Amino acid sequence: MITRKDIGERVQDGAGRVGILRDVIPDWEDPAEWPSERRKRRMAFAAPEGGGREWLLPPTSLTRARLPGAVRGR
Repeated sequence: MITRKDIGERVQDGAGRVGILRDVIPDWEDPAEWPSERRKRRMAFAAPEGGGREWLLPPTSLTRARLPGAVRGR
């Protein structure tokens, strides 16, 4: 599972996007929701390696990304 220990590492989401994990916030609330409807949830923030728009999603939907051609166990 992805945690705060993975900040700065490459991660991949279920859609295949690869980026750098920027943060994991355990009690994030969506500011776009009405205050009465907000709920705390665990959220991860990732950004493309070369720059670009950051995206957020539950950390359970992220995996550690391996470098292309990397050999497992080395």
